[in-house]
Amino acid sequence: MSKLNNKVALITGGNSGIGFATAQAFIEEGARVIITGRNQTALDEAIAKLGAKAVGILADASNLAHSTALAEKVKAQFGSIDVLFINAGIAKFAPVEHSSEAFLDEMMDINFKGAFFTVQNLLPLLNQGASVLFNTTISLSVGMPNSAVYAASKAALLSFARVLATELSPKGIRVNSISPGPISTPIYGKLGFPQEALDAFGKSISSKTLLGRFGTAEEIAKTAVFLASADASFITGTEIVVDGGILVNPTDR
Repeated sequence: MSKLNNKVALITGGNSGIGFATAQAFIEEGARVIITGRNQTALDEAIAKLGAKAVGILADASNLAHSTALAEKVKAQFGSIDVLFINAGIAKFAPVEHSSEAFLDEMMDINFKGAFFTVQNLLPLLNQGASVLFNTTISLSVGMPNSAVYAASKAALLSFARVLATELSPKGIRVNSISPGPISTPIYGKLGFPQEALDAFGKSISSKTLLGRFGTAEEIAKTAVFLASADASFITGTEIVVDGGILVNPTDR
């Protein structure tokens, strides 16, 4: 039996990378899926690939008016939702001494503030026993150079998830976080680095994982399916790290 049969799932930032892979996995498990994105063309292309069980809604995670409108559209079309995956986010890197106010504001507006108010607006639509998931990162734990603002934005998200788990527990709603390590997604191509630098970065990071490679978006999607399903019925308020062993690797291999 499909693990998410007849469930309605909403994935923010679902038109590419981990969000898109998760949408595919949810559909394969029987769910109807709503994905959001801030680029209509990319959204349309994703929906064409996902098929009839997917719906796209244009929404910018950093725009609070968009999150309000998103909730209204979801309520009008679906009434309620069973799974909410807060996945939309950006990753930019700079040392502390070169991190401007605008740099910090952009990251916080999308990764934390936008996520917070998206959840707030969608809370009334969550069914009894629903599952809420957050896409965080191992960067909030490892102290990686040049990631102070990014790591802080995701650390805030993780703390929010833990508080939300306690607040929503009377409704039987479970709240959990997935902290990926290095995952092969389009986000690395958006960092603005030359290909040689990206290749060197990839080789360096791969050497730090016990499994010696980057993970895939599909591997994160499988974790999301588990947490969204009844298989994880006694799991809430926790963080699942999917990093190939970086956090427990004591030396560079």
